[in-house]
Amino acid sequence: MTTDVMETARPRVGIIGGGFMGAVHSRAARSAGATLVGVASSSASSADRAARTLSIPRGYASVDELLADPGIDTVHVCTPNASHATYAHAAIAAGKNVICEKPLATSVHEAAQLLDSAEDSGVTATVPFVYRYHPMVREARARVAAGRVGPLLTIQGTYLQDWLLRETDDDWRVDERLGGPSRAFADIGSHLCDLIEFITGDRITRLAASKRTVFDERSNHREITTEDAVALVAETASGAIGTLLVSQVAPGRKNRLTVELAGTAESLLFNQEEPETLWLGRRSGSQLLARESSELSADAARLSLVPAGHPMGYQDAFNAFVADSYAAASGASPEGLPVFRDGLRAVTVTDAVLTSAADGAWVDVAATAGLAKEPVR
Repeated sequence: MTTDVMETARPRVGIIGGGFMGAVHSRAARSAGATLVGVASSSASSADRAARTLSIPRGYASVDELLADPGIDTVHVCTPNASHATYAHAAIAAGKNVICEKPLATSVHEAAQLLDSAEDSGVTATVPFVYRYHPMVREARARVAAGRVGPLLTIQGTYLQDWLLRETDDDWRVDERLGGPSRAFADIGSHLCDLIEFITGDRITRLAASKRTVFDERSNHREITTEDAVALVAETASGAIGTLLVSQVAPGRKNRLTVELAGTAESLLFNQEEPETLWLGRRSGSQLLARESSELSADAARLSLVPAGHPMGYQDAFNAFVADSYAAASGASPEGLPVFRDGLRAVTVTDAVLTSAADGAWVDVAATAGLAKEPVR
């Protein structure tokens, strides 16, 4: 038997940014029953175009105009990375709940300030680490928490894409002024590390990283410094060791996010491109566990909205995340909801990766950030 994600009062939503992520957010908002009030973009004309494209009633002349609208209680920030902190701060100051795309900010200092601002204001502030919302990810997490995997020994993780494989492939994200000092890791490596820590409840404490920029020139950009690929070795607080590979230049890989964990009793493998199953590895009797609500943990079953055999994917996960964000704004406490503290954590790990790659040395993640270690919820 399946259950719906948490129900909540109908939020009144404004979206900042009308590109690909704005479209994803708008679909998720509609799925969660929100009223889409309006959209702001880089100009009044682009906001009007986005409003027509996304079937949103109003395009605002500016972000300030959107934030001043008392008819909006929740703002989705879906703009280039370097502007996330500015717009999220402004939304919080206007008393709005915020769903801000990652990276939360392009520096640890900015991300920490943003977390403080959100917590001081009392608004709900979340970050879309949406891969947490695949039902089989929740099943993997439940199995680890129940001790079925045993003490964690090793971790393997990849996040591979090919959309920037050629020198002629280009995007604003390659520009450090818009995307920040990290590209591949901040964009997709952050998802990988969040998923590992979310499933295991274990922190990455030390890492040694290497990064590579394959093309320092692309169609519309010169002197590119942001990375195309990152490889790293990591240790966790529990003593597990692991290897992670992140690349946006991996031919044939469209969105291959994989996490494989080996414990003393069992291994788990989740592949985002095949999200309906979870591989359970044992010395004898390995198993491919399918998404069947009656056989899953309660948290996994909650997110399993259609019967087995009816595939669920990325947009379903995003929809569930947004629904939980709205529920939190109404006073609920959804399990596993990624908030600004998780966004700060991702920026912290990214900073450690960049520091390690620059220095050619192992880095203590907490020491690099100057932040105390905190338990994973």
